[in-house]
Amino acid sequence: MHNHAPPGYICPLCAIARGRAPESEMFTPADVLYQDASVVALMGAFQWPNNPGNVVVIPREHFENIYDLPLPLAARMHDLSRGIALAMKAAWHCDGVSTRQHNEPAGNQDTWHYHQHVTPRYEGDNFYATYVGGKALMPPAERAEYAGQLRDQLQGWTPADT
Repeated sequence: MHNHAPPGYICPLCAIARGRAPESEMFTPADVLYQDASVVALMGAFQWPNNPGNVVVIPREHFENIYDLPLPLAARMHDLSRGIALAMKAAWHCDGVSTRQHNEPAGNQDTWHYHQHVTPRYEGDNFYATYVGGKALMPPAERAEYAGQLRDQLQGWTPADT
């Protein structure tokens, strides 16, 4: 529909979704919080200074953006995002949660695979002031700690019938 991936684009999120991503500073298997036949949730490699714990929810199948995403899968992803938000509240006692999803270059999309961010928020965190240029690569061992805390909270979570 409205696609912008360059010719020959090799999708990094497809590699993760299919279990074929090589281990690196950007991704390790310990980053995965939840996965089933249709969706994967993982700790994001990049984190904001006052909001560590950003999670990325992706469909296993490749869809570039919201325009292409089938509605039943959108509902499934939203259900998982809600579960992650509740896990964040329980694990980190955050004051709120933001979800973000970007489409097309003008919408700030920079990876050509639909994905949704779920980020813990705190009173006075200045998230939007630190958003532009504020994120940094979190070391894999630190991501694993955050992922483990959320994984513990997701124990027993089951998807809704969507």
